Amino acid sequence: MIGRVQTFNIPAEIKGDTSFKVLGAISFSHFLNDMIQSLILAIYPLLKSEFQLSFAQIGLITLTYQITASMLQPIVGLYTDRYPQPYSLSIGMGCTLCGLISLALAPNYGILLTAAALVGMGSSIFHPESSRVARMASGGRYGLAQSIFQVGGNAGTSLGPLLAALIVIPQGRNSVAWFSLAALAAIGVLWQVGGWYKCRQIMATRQPRSHASPQMALPVSIVKKSFLILLVLIFSKFFYMASLSSYFTFYLITKFHLSVASAQIHLFVFLFAVAVGTLVGGPVGDRIGRKHVIWASILGVAPFTLLLPYVNLTWTGVLSFIIGLILASAFSAILVFAQELIPGKVGMVSGMFFGLAFGMAGIGAAVLGKMADAYGIEYVYRICAYLPLLGLLAVFLPDIRKAPPA
Repeated sequence: MIGRVQTFNIPAEIKGDTSFKVLGAISFSHFLNDMIQSLILAIYPLLKSEFQLSFAQIGLITLTYQITASMLQPIVGLYTDRYPQPYSLSIGMGCTLCGLISLALAPNYGILLTAAALVGMGSSIFHPESSRVARMASGGRYGLAQSIFQVGGNAGTSLGPLLAALIVIPQGRNSVAWFSLAALAAIGVLWQVGGWYKCRQIMATRQPRSHASPQMALPVSIVKKSFLILLVLIFSKFFYMASLSSYFTFYLITKFHLSVASAQIHLFVFLFAVAVGTLVGGPVGDRIGRKHVIWASILGVAPFTLLLPYVNLTWTGVLSFIIGLILASAFSAILVFAQELIPGKVGMVSGMFFGLAFGMAGIGAAVLGKMADAYGIEYVYRICAYLPLLGLLAVFLPDIRKAPPA
């Protein structure tokens, strides 16, 4: 274990060109990590049939995964702010690998929940530290760096349903084990990233204190109010996202009588739009201000979510793509906005917001599963359509503007 060093200014202290090689490596690892994790969501119809699960039990799988991740991520982030662990990224991927194999071989529902918990533990280690690495490699272009990092994850998430439709559904649940090769590849890449991270950490300890970036001077009351608003916006975004990522296939099968494979292709289209939107949100926030991106992303999607439950299959596909594209652009902006509210606590803030994202998605999946059992899956989409209206609260966020890096 690396000894205690004060590394809270690492991202700001070491300025330079944006390291696209490192950002590419961490994004690729994020791609593999989230591709593996998305298989859990993608094979829900298979699990539901094989284990005769209710919608509530399906929601509990998501809840187990998301809560495990959300509870641990802030703790991991706070710890690694003080005690950096460059090679913990590989360890986190190892937990994901164990969860993947458990999912493929699970003989009963209890082991399915254990597999989900292991995958959640992997996420809790991977996301805070990889977000820190993205900021370290940003060269001051924080929004761009977070978008590159996150687009890898979203692209992997979008690929999961497609791979499930092409491989897992025809071959059976045991074929999930083949994806352990992707986890092993990610472990190798992350080990190399850990070496770069360790070198940057050593460089940071040698930087004179006078080179540290200035701290933001926002009053504590404004910071607290802003965090509360961001929490509500995270709730709005990820509760709605849970309705699509966890139950969109069931909605399409129920309302339009699609096959499982066809429904998963529609889910892939939605998740692909999420990946594209994520890539756009960060650099746009660097240029025009993150508050404007947050405002436009969450509130701007409301007209489309309100229409979605009442249109035919063609327009459902079009609207789901637009919703994913617009709504996904918010998270990079929200994360960097929160990091700028509390400078020097990158790990803690990243862990908190990734944890909240996972937690809200998990709670949303469980609550919406209960609602779907009681009132039907179509009712879920009519109710969730109003959630983006909470984006109105973004008007109360302070303006945080920084000059772009030279």
